[in-house]
Amino acid sequence: MPGAKEFYGKVFGWTFTDLPTPDGRSYSQAFLGQDLVAVIAPQNPLQEGAGPRGKWNIYLAATDAEEVAEDAAHAGGKLEFGPEQVADTGVLAFVAPSGGGTTGIWQAGTHTGSHRFNEPGALAWAELLTPEPQAAVAFFQQLFGYEVTEYPQDDGGSYSTLLVDGDEVAGVVPAEEGEEASWQVYFGSADLLKAVETAVAAGGEVLVEPEAHPEEGSLATIQDPQGGVLSLIQLPPPN
Repeated sequence: MPGAKEFYGKVFGWTFTDLPTPDGRSYSQAFLGQDLVAVIAPQNPLQEGAGPRGKWNIYLAATDAEEVAEDAAHAGGKLEFGPEQVADTGVLAFVAPSGGGTTGIWQAGTHTGSHRFNEPGALAWAELLTPEPQAAVAFFQQLFGYEVTEYPQDDGGSYSTLLVDGDEVAGVVPAEEGEEASWQVYFGSADLLKAVETAVAAGGEVLVEPEAHPEEGSLATIQDPQGGVLSLIQLPPPN
């Protein structure tokens, strides 16, 4: 965990506050200025069984995590962990739709999630890559009542977005043949080339190179020294 803090502190300028976990370990809240934007934590029970490589998790907010956990099987998916009370910070569970794609469920207590979105150094987007996209969309619709927008693709497939109060909050994408279901996270960058250069200097690896002259919406994908994969997206300059 110290290595991850050092890496993301250099790439995004995050600062950290360390807090204890119920099992005697610790986790770190990551801040941009005074605003909480992410958490770096020891592997959860699901990740410990999969090996030592780091991984980004996506958590969907729930008003009742226990109800979501109970309904997961009825919605065509499964409950993988929890629900479990995490001190006074909230209630945690992990579910997965048909086809896979472990998804965190978070019922907020004192920890209400990221305070920034779609800004440099903050989460800008998340999408689930899955071999069963329509089943996944139906799963999340049934559990959370999301509205859905479908964007037809040139290959005959469809890119689905999940909406809350008319705002798109996540995507569901058909996975490539043989690709396991997983969430891809995107963090904003004001200078994509500089962010990638900083990531490499800090020990990261570039998996998808940025364009030579990035424009708004341009992407690069990196892997941190702990194995966590994330994409960076070029955001427009501030007004």
